[in-house]
Amino acid sequence: MNEPVVQITVLVLALGSVFFTLVAAVGLIRLPDLYTRAHASSKADTLGAGFGLLAVAIAFGPSRTALKVAFLIAFVYLTNPTAAHAISRAAYDQGIEPWTKEDEEGGGETA
Repeated sequence: MNEPVVQITVLVLALGSVFFTLVAAVGLIRLPDLYTRAHASSKADTLGAGFGLLAVAIAFGPSRTALKVAFLIAFVYLTNPTAAHAISRAAYDQGIEPWTKEDEEGGGETA
């Protein structure tokens, strides 16, 4: 890993991983309901994990470890969105209503 191009590539991918993971964390904290939080976690967290694992695979170079990391990337890209969809579907089936603009304005409440 002495080549500067490989080092720069790994650094850029690692920074992308940190960025998308941070966006996912902020989305989980700031977004108002389960559905938007599931969206943030399934999209941004999957990209963050993918970039991080790709950085690891490139850092190791062509090896058995890089192949294992490639399988991990495929696993993450298949399971994260599937899990978020299953959680959202279960919430919908339980009758949990999505957040709307009226919820913020208090239009539907009576006191």
